[in-house]
Amino acid sequence: MATAPAPLSLSAASSTVPVRLRVGRAAAAVAAPPRLRRMVVRAKIREIFMPALSSTMTEGKIVSWTAAEGDRVSKGDAVVVVESDKADMDVETFHDGIVAAVLVPAGESAPVGAPIALLAESEEEVQAALAKAQELSKGQPQQAPPPSDAAAPPPPPPPPAAAAPAPVAAGTKGIATPQAKKLAKQHRVDLAKVTGTGPFGRITPADVEAAAGIHPKPKVAPAPPAAAAPLSAPAIGAVPQAAVLPPVPGATVVPFTSMQAAVSKNMVESLSVPAFRVGYPIVTDKLDELYEKVKSKGVTMTVLLAKAAAMALAQHPVVNASCRDGKSFTYNSNINIAVAVAIDGGLITPVLEDADKLDIYLLSQKWKELVKKARAKQLQPNEYSSGTFTLSNLGMFGVDRFDAILPPGQGGIMAVGASKPTVVADKDGFFSVKSKMLVNVTADHRIVYGADLAAFLQTFAKIIEDPESLTL
Repeated sequence: MATAPAPLSLSAASSTVPVRLRVGRAAAAVAAPPRLRRMVVRAKIREIFMPALSSTMTEGKIVSWTAAEGDRVSKGDAVVVVESDKADMDVETFHDGIVAAVLVPAGESAPVGAPIALLAESEEEVQAALAKAQELSKGQPQQAPPPSDAAAPPPPPPPPAAAAPAPVAAGTKGIATPQAKKLAKQHRVDLAKVTGTGPFGRITPADVEAAAGIHPKPKVAPAPPAAAAPLSAPAIGAVPQAAVLPPVPGATVVPFTSMQAAVSKNMVESLSVPAFRVGYPIVTDKLDELYEKVKSKGVTMTVLLAKAAAMALAQHPVVNASCRDGKSFTYNSNINIAVAVAIDGGLITPVLEDADKLDIYLLSQKWKELVKKARAKQLQPNEYSSGTFTLSNLGMFGVDRFDAILPPGQGGIMAVGASKPTVVADKDGFFSVKSKMLVNVTADHRIVYGADLAAFLQTFAKIIEDPESLTL
């Protein structure tokens, strides 16, 4: 039998001897002289990589190191806090050892899969790890030399790069990222049967989604250049320059945070979706009465609206669907209401999962926990990325109407305005004053048509105008 490619410890090597001696009767009958095997003991220095904390994350920013250089850590200990595109998350180590060198200090960013620290197995390997850290730091500027306008002799050939790590074969114990583990548990995927395609065979969230049969979101291809009259070189070069506005004298330029960059990316991506909007006025007198009864028990108006939307979506599943490939409907088995929340430095949408199945009191308790975690930037990826329909409520600020931008990967988003006294005429011509709010829904016209959205809004209005079913 061939030995495993990874270096074996002495205890692991000795445990394999009895197994080899029991294979075959001839080995037991003939007393063959034992074969001497050289045990090569190598210094164990492991790299801590920048993890992929969400399916859309391409790089992460180090918020702080909870373990300093020289600290001894155990498997499962949190060693660093990473800012992803949505939240700050603790990153755990998969091995015992000593944090020998920090490659990416706090406040700096690194791409997903890049080494951010070195972990030595014992004190003897610390010096070797420090030497390796110096080699890595020296090699970084050589990878991306600054461009030079002046003519220069061709650079010497780079040293032979190490071969890209082959994907871990199915059945081996590849190391999975924290997000990949969470997705595997959520979709009941056996990590031992997943082929890792990340750096050094790490199992990424995309590997787990592929094993679960989940298709990734299609990337929006850039529009091809028009095949009209050929453009001159100055006109071609003027296109990117027009997108960058000249600086305003005295202005201060502040780069986007990771969260703001993610919001900007999603907003631009939503422009590729053919969306349409439908408004619907709803009388809220009875809803206001119900709210006065239950608000002392911690129930908020946002929770009541989310529950009503979930109940309406259960009757109109096409509005809860999505179009991910431009050619088919994706009907979601769960109704997960994402609710837009403004936080310091950005916007995030915590998700009330299975909102149609939980009562308003459990939803309120869960909502308070989600908002608290969102304010502290401690939401887990499944708590902000699993929404199937979004609710945005600006009525609390006195806004009477507004349009919301459709989030990528969802079929609709509801914008709720404030409830205000309005003069209403009944069918007999008598006038009265009732509270009304205007609801605008933005939907993906590839899967949701006008009649679908109108029927959904009628059902939603019936629930709001007779809200007793919300308390069942």
